[in-house]
Amino acid sequence: MGTSGAGNPNAAANSAARKPFRIVLIKPSHYDDDGYVIRWYRSTMPSNSLASVYALVLDAVGRGVLGDRDVTVTAIDETNTRVHIGRIVSEFRGGAEGFVGLVGIQSNQYPRALDIARPLRAAGIPVVIGGFHVSGLLSMFDHLMPDLQTALDMGISLFAGEAEGRMDLVLGDAVNGTLKPVYNYIEGLPALENTITPFLPQSHVRRTIGNMTSFDAGRGCPFQCSFCTIINVQGRQSRRRSPDDVERILRQNWAQGVDRYFITDDNFARNKDWEIIFDRIIRLREEEGMDVRFMIQVDTLCHRIPRFIEKAKRAGVTRIFIGLENINPENLMAAKKRQNKITEYRKMLLAWKAAGIWTYAGYILGFPGDTPEAIRHDIGIIKREMPLDILEFFFLTPLPGSEDHKTLSLKGVAMDPDLNKYDLEHAVTAHPKMSKREWEQIYWDAWQIYYTPEHIATILKRAKASGVAIYRLMVIILWFASSLRVEKVHPLQGGILRFKNRRERRPELPMESPFAFYPRLAAEFFVKNAQILREAWRIRRICDRVEADPANRTYTDVAMTPVSDDDTENLEMYTHNAGARDAVAHAHKIRTLTAAV
Repeated sequence: MGTSGAGNPNAAANSAARKPFRIVLIKPSHYDDDGYVIRWYRSTMPSNSLASVYALVLDAVGRGVLGDRDVTVTAIDETNTRVHIGRIVSEFRGGAEGFVGLVGIQSNQYPRALDIARPLRAAGIPVVIGGFHVSGLLSMFDHLMPDLQTALDMGISLFAGEAEGRMDLVLGDAVNGTLKPVYNYIEGLPALENTITPFLPQSHVRRTIGNMTSFDAGRGCPFQCSFCTIINVQGRQSRRRSPDDVERILRQNWAQGVDRYFITDDNFARNKDWEIIFDRIIRLREEEGMDVRFMIQVDTLCHRIPRFIEKAKRAGVTRIFIGLENINPENLMAAKKRQNKITEYRKMLLAWKAAGIWTYAGYILGFPGDTPEAIRHDIGIIKREMPLDILEFFFLTPLPGSEDHKTLSLKGVAMDPDLNKYDLEHAVTAHPKMSKREWEQIYWDAWQIYYTPEHIATILKRAKASGVAIYRLMVIILWFASSLRVEKVHPLQGGILRFKNRRERRPELPMESPFAFYPRLAAEFFVKNAQILREAWRIRRICDRVEADPANRTYTDVAMTPVSDDDTENLEMYTHNAGARDAVAHAHKIRTLTAAV
């Protein structure tokens, strides 16, 4: 027989201990320019922040940190799953205790995070917000910025820094109803070796394109790029997981049918254990038949590291992302991107091309020396002289947490107050040589300048000559060539089949009438899909012509020509401005001094 809790303090305590405890972890999306949440049937980039926090919470629950409560942990990535705020409120009102964690919040996601939190806090549900926006601002300023104060005024708890080694404390406070206003761990960066590794169940992973998940093999970057937030949040010292940790991640995911990964390290080439990690993965692939494949991020000097590219290929790396950023050395120096040497760009790209690995490169528009004419000219040089596959463009953005943002803030320089625009796709501050309209126009034009039918054919010809499966590359080209034009979002924020909900609009904008919203949504669906099909048909025809060309294996052009000493005199990328000529002269000087030694 049970014992009534009435008048019995022990029974009441036992009843409270058995009360369901609900933990909801949400990675918010952000709003499009019309104010609607960006959500897809299948999204592109998996969230490593969500995977990390989810795994840490599961581990703590498994170790009994929350006692003998009936604990439910739910992870939601809003880029591919709707956040039903009303349902969450109803579950808590139904007798559950717990909290909602808004995880991995970037600056452009912060307004949406607050909009999710507002009705939860109104219902008395505890909310914790963490991620790069909170961590970046607390790392760069010794006072609370207004948007963080807004969260505190709503009763939201802020978490800055990394959660390894701290999750038990937060969960303990949550279960006791004593969550602190601020958990600031930005100064104490934890070691990663032998810590809980990122994990999401297969049911979540399959909502991404390509059934891809992510993990970080290390954190921190040694460089000093002024536009970067990584160095101020994760530090400039390399902290890394052990090969055993990486193997555990791979085996855990292999067991649930997941074998494609994005390793989120800002620069895997500077992970001090890159080789022993690659060796472990090579053994799993070659001796155990574990066909795992990866996309990694590297710097422009990684080709100088002995065996790096060779072992990357054997370890299953099929794609790399490079922060190329610009081909004007003066712009690179202005952003403290000193590690990027334009004299090494062709060597680096040709080395990856020889390995049959696709190259993606980020290119930033809006450095101080940029003009629309200079940008057009530089993209033309890249197309002719650099054997690059995918080029993607970004605005130079003073992201909160970066040195650029702090400098502008302290100088009182005007920046757009709408954080939703800090997605690298909008101009949010003034430029010394371009108007806002000119800057935004050249950003949109840049995609069309690079992805012309002629250059798409060139990319595919170079890929075919390098032994790359061009029909797979064709799909990626389609994605990057058409995402911004069709869906009005950057390819990395895109997905398959856009979902819009009439009620998921920014609160400051009016809710549209269903008689206006749904007919327009239906029209958008048919128009967008017609555009995609037309573009796919066009690129498929280009790909078929390249595949049918009997000389496709022997194709060459200026970009595919091996690097020679004459390049610095004959190629425009080395002569088109004073900065380029100075960079070449400096490289020659270093080479001469090194040879003399």
